[in-house]
Amino acid sequence: MQRSDETTRRPGQEASRRADPSEPDDKADPTVSKTRRKHAMLALQDLGETLTELRPDRLAALALPERLAEAIATARKLTRHEARRRQMQFIGRLMRDIDPAPIEAQLAHWAAAPNAEKARIADVERWRARLLEQPDALDELCSRSPRADRPRLAALVARAAEERSRGSSPHAYRELFRELNSLLSTSA
Repeated sequence: MQRSDETTRRPGQEASRRADPSEPDDKADPTVSKTRRKHAMLALQDLGETLTELRPDRLAALALPERLAEAIATARKLTRHEARRRQMQFIGRLMRDIDPAPIEAQLAHWAAAPNAEKARIADVERWRARLLEQPDALDELCSRSPRADRPRLAALVARAAEERSRGSSPHAYRELFRELNSLLSTSA
């Protein structure tokens, strides 16, 4: 026979052991299933695992609570599988007491920065290829970037095309890339 929570509680015992009574208790909330709670805990544990892999300067930039920072430092030192697994569970438990949204946002920002740089470099490469293949591309580039030095770009395009046709080393081709990189990074 299963007893209700009321019959197993002693007379002076609190009904809820939450630190803040205004916060909802997931265990008491019948709409949140055990599976969802477990997925949320595993997500926090995965976030903690990501934190253990961060460089020390980036970890310091997150301004984590001292106890969590110490737990992460300990996890980095552990090499035995079971000890590390238990430490990661502990980190996941500590992560429940903080708001993970700012940490996730910062991690996403750090991940997006290299992608944005790659996209900008790819754009420079596309412009260089267009300038060498399409005669009207220089006009379009100059209309988009008013501070473009049209005579210099035209000379670089002509030299790069000549280098390509002769099969010589791509000095002007690289110089054209540097010029476009400078132009497109300041106009963006």
